[in-house]
Amino acid sequence: MTSYTEAQKEAIVCLDEPLQIIACAGSGKTQVISQRIAAILARPGVEPRNLIAFTFTEKAAAELKERILSILEKDGLDTLGLAEMYVGTMHGYALDLLQRLVPETFKFSVLTEITSRMFVDRNSRKSGLTVCPTLSSGTPYLRRFLHSRLFLQATGVLREDTVNWDLVPAGVVASFEDYMKLLYAHAYFDFTEMINLAVQFLEGDIDEDESSGVVQQHIREDIRYVVVDEYQDVNPLQERLVRGLTQFGANLCVVGDDDQTIYQWRGSEVSNIVTFKDRYEGVRQVTLAENFRSSEGVVEVGRSVAERIPDANRLPKAMVRAGHQRWQRGDMIAREFADEYDEAAWICDRIEAMRGLAFQDAADTEARGLSWSDFAVLYRSVANDAGPLVEEMRRREIPYVVKGLNRLFDSPEIQAVVGVFRYMAGLMDASDLRDLWADAKLLPSTADWGGAMAVLDEGRDFDRGKRWGVYNIQRLYLEFMEALGLREETVPGQPVRRELVFYQLGKFSQAISDFEQIYFNTAPKQKYETFAAWLEHQAPGYYAESDADVGYAMPDAVTLTTVHQAKGMQWPAVFLPCLRANRFPAKRQGGLGLFHVIPETAVGDADRYKGTLEDETRLFYVAVTRAQKYLFVSFSPGGNQLYRRRSAFFDHCAAQQWFSTREGGVAAGTPRLEPRARHETPNVTLSFSELKYLFECPYQFKLRFLYGFNPPLHEALGYGKGLHDALAEVHKRAIAGDLVRQEAAEDLVIRHLHTPYAYPELKTTLHRAAVKAVKRYLKDHESDLERTVHSEKQIQVHVSPGITVDGRIDLVRRLDTDELAIVDFKSTARAQDEDVTRDQLHVYAVGYEELTGKRADLIEVLNLDEEGKTIREEVEDPLLVSVRARIKEAGDSLRDNHLPRLPTWSEHCGKCDLAELCRDVPPDAKRSRRAATGR
Repeated sequence: MTSYTEAQKEAIVCLDEPLQIIACAGSGKTQVISQRIAAILARPGVEPRNLIAFTFTEKAAAELKERILSILEKDGLDTLGLAEMYVGTMHGYALDLLQRLVPETFKFSVLTEITSRMFVDRNSRKSGLTVCPTLSSGTPYLRRFLHSRLFLQATGVLREDTVNWDLVPAGVVASFEDYMKLLYAHAYFDFTEMINLAVQFLEGDIDEDESSGVVQQHIREDIRYVVVDEYQDVNPLQERLVRGLTQFGANLCVVGDDDQTIYQWRGSEVSNIVTFKDRYEGVRQVTLAENFRSSEGVVEVGRSVAERIPDANRLPKAMVRAGHQRWQRGDMIAREFADEYDEAAWICDRIEAMRGLAFQDAADTEARGLSWSDFAVLYRSVANDAGPLVEEMRRREIPYVVKGLNRLFDSPEIQAVVGVFRYMAGLMDASDLRDLWADAKLLPSTADWGGAMAVLDEGRDFDRGKRWGVYNIQRLYLEFMEALGLREETVPGQPVRRELVFYQLGKFSQAISDFEQIYFNTAPKQKYETFAAWLEHQAPGYYAESDADVGYAMPDAVTLTTVHQAKGMQWPAVFLPCLRANRFPAKRQGGLGLFHVIPETAVGDADRYKGTLEDETRLFYVAVTRAQKYLFVSFSPGGNQLYRRRSAFFDHCAAQQWFSTREGGVAAGTPRLEPRARHETPNVTLSFSELKYLFECPYQFKLRFLYGFNPPLHEALGYGKGLHDALAEVHKRAIAGDLVRQEAAEDLVIRHLHTPYAYPELKTTLHRAAVKAVKRYLKDHESDLERTVHSEKQIQVHVSPGITVDGRIDLVRRLDTDELAIVDFKSTARAQDEDVTRDQLHVYAVGYEELTGKRADLIEVLNLDEEGKTIREEVEDPLLVSVRARIKEAGDSLRDNHLPRLPTWSEHCGKCDLAELCRDVPPDAKRSRRAATGR
């Protein structure tokens, strides 16, 4: 450990005491956590399943997993069983815990912040929204659309915080209860309920349910180490989760920085980290003060910002520069402008002038020329302030991306797409729609506009007498682009624009999926009219400041994002514009708020939900410390009188010796090189079904996972999963010695089958088919149940650096012959081609060997339908060698962004939901695809 600092070494070797790591920005905490976890796994008697590591995001989890694995491999340590170590978010862990150990939750799906809001809006009375009283005389009850976000915040606070229920109005309690009943009736979890229910099981509050004892037994017997990253952002409910997991003596390590507490408005409580040493006994406290990310100028300004926080509310520390970045005069500038348009022009001038400046990412790497993606513009609010810069970048054709789905609906490309659905709803005529597409430069040179309009005209013939599911918004979107001839290579403009356009179109596909998840079964005409209205009136606000992001694509483009979304990221050059009083630091918002629903006196430390100057200072500290070398802060007066004065944060920076307040040339003397984007393979964790897409057709994978396109929802969705879940319960019970008989089939299906998009007749048909399939399985395999070895066994295959595949094996059982078989269940509704299934099963065999060190003898594909058949073949070395080679080849293709189309139309293309975005569909294939969807 010679490359670690003394403080880092101290944290790494502290394995037995409760440990608090206070990690300043850029202090290498991920590497320290990884090395400490590797040290834990090297201890005698410790298995990977004994350890839980929480991160704030899935992206951070993927990075941590990769670091741990690379350390273990470098040190020659055992990696067997690593799939059973949980590394991920608290929400993901809670869901995994429930859906492994509590059968009643197997069928539940998860609502995002966006779909939660649509769910409440669609069921505005049943959800309790429009009958929820307020303490405001002007608004006696909450209103649909306008207050759904506020209502969801209140339902979250009532579960997440310490609440005196005696002080909560009876009408609010009744509305909350209505919401919870509706949530469970539709088999949904929102983000809060996943953790809330898990905590109830951990605390033993669900006494009548035997699952509570199973959950507690699992924690008592298996969990020995818990690591919590970003501990400063933990809310009271999440703190209860941590206590529940460590209640039987598991070692706890928390990592965080109170100066980076930025989610108080979501309930996070900075006192958790500040008082940790007082609340847990025998805590070792280690401070990582060295910043390896940034230049001395950035570090010193960051430190000075943090020191604006009163000492009474802050852990003592002093961040120091320890990296290779050198500060030079002119690297950091504070500028004032007459208006926001001058400010936007200057930012663009600066980016264009700096592109190509030599920059060294790490001390041991060669310098490269800065490219577009090395610049980030961070706002307190993208929705409110980014408009002038977006306009200027479009005018100059500077490539840019807005992180998440924020401002998605402002782009000309998406305005053109929205026009399609305005036309569908009768709100726009055909000539205006064509003008919209032409102005957005979305018409290929060979565009078939007449064919595209024919698709829309057929689609809006709502009196065809077809079943409602045929009027599928996502399918219409894909078919319109197919008819138009819009593909990645036919988008007018340069390759970088084509990439950005498809990145945007993929985001819109996600918005369609969000809407259809909630409104799929609405009457067709009403569904399209509601969608068009939602796109115009609600969607831009729903996605404003949303954390949602889609796809792994990383275009070479300037990033525009909020400071909140920039957490955990870094760029060579960072701009912080619009530093106006009342904007950053933000002014407390007026109007109807949380404490008009829940009285302030009912919630502990209510002030954090309102936002304080301390909170804003911490957020500004995060913003400053995203910069590696170049940092530019600027002020321009906003149009509103509230925003005419400079921010105190701007004045603070301008007063620092590291900043220049006049233009001094662009880094005079810095050599220039060819602009070259930093090529970073994202740390990607794929499911086995996602790997299947990479095997089948790399370009299909690109459309789905780099650009984020979603397939159309199918009416029978949920049938195959319901069968899997029913049999998972059967096999889990068999392992515990409870052998389920045929007569239990109906109860199993009732408990597990959930087909939310099926029309009533189909729902009945699917239920009968599921009962028949489960009954038949129990009859045919009654004698096999007692030989169940594993059910839904978590496995993982490391494909290549940065790329991991993980998932679950449906069943591992021992045959009469004493051979070990890996079994994968299929149903006709979701059956795959045999060659892909065989590949997938051999990947399972590789994963099982990496997990247990044992070789399976056979792989089986068991079709659960009566007319189905079983595929069974031996696991042999040549097959495993072949599939390992294929996995590596797929991983290398992904790393190199080499994801080509299949050379010609094939059977795979006929089954691909996204074939329309790839190539022309042959007429006979088009007919069969339309027949399959009933169009």
